[in-house]
Amino acid sequence: MKILVTGSKGQLGQALEHLAPSFPKYQFVCVDKDVLDISSPGDVKGFFKQHKPDVLINCAAYTLVDAAEDNVQEAMLVNARGAGILAEAAVRASALMVHISTDYVFDGQGHRPYKESDSANPRTVYGKSKLEGELEVLFNAKHSVIIRTSWLYSRYGHNFMKTILNKARTGGSLRVVFDQTGTPTNADDLAAAIMQVLPNVPSGARGEVYNFSNEGVCSWYDFAGAIVEIMDLKCAIIPVLTSEFNLPAARPHYSVLDKSRIKKDFGLVIPHWRDSLRRCLDR
Repeated sequence: MKILVTGSKGQLGQALEHLAPSFPKYQFVCVDKDVLDISSPGDVKGFFKQHKPDVLINCAAYTLVDAAEDNVQEAMLVNARGAGILAEAAVRASALMVHISTDYVFDGQGHRPYKESDSANPRTVYGKSKLEGELEVLFNAKHSVIIRTSWLYSRYGHNFMKTILNKARTGGSLRVVFDQTGTPTNADDLAAAIMQVLPNVPSGARGEVYNFSNEGVCSWYDFAGAIVEIMDLKCAIIPVLTSEFNLPAARPHYSVLDKSRIKKDFGLVIPHWRDSLRRCLDR
């Protein structure tokens, strides 16, 4: 079975590529935008015709939340139209499509973990573009699963964990928001979950939505404090309000995801975020 992974230079794409040798029965084809432009119907059609994937895992995304507010067309082109083009190609190839989405499709004003069935109400361009991408997959891919995740970090690329590590090592103090609550997600755990889900997706699944993050709940302040504590760094973490940063894009104050459905349907056992963080830092 051949698996095409788009967005291979992103955190999840790299995690999947790193995991690939553990699944010798699958042949992985991992590509990024320098090889495949998912916003080009011709390029995508030709690539699928050449490689004939059985599974498509779409990790490609425009993820610059603040920059998206001024680059609406680019965000929509990648996150919405690109997802639709891939979905159409997946149909022609009779391939299963696994599409990665985000907690930003919700407004973040809730006070209980979001279920897949809760109404989407994105407040940012990024969130709106990702929701449009979900709809493109739902309407165009005949065999598909959508997985929403949150607060992704890893040993790969640029992310919150690495930023805190780099700044904390210089000593002094760091100001981190405490009024945003969610769950950090280790990209390695998400990659492993996807590989457990793949062989068990029902043949009739179309646009089925699942939530995935690590277990537990924290603020960004708690997350930063855990990083500093585990690494025994001499850096003070100072709690501040989101409003103090005056960011272009609104941040969800609450984005905890209910993972009951994915655990029930696929038998997943999901690690707590602190355990996964420690494991990631060890690596």
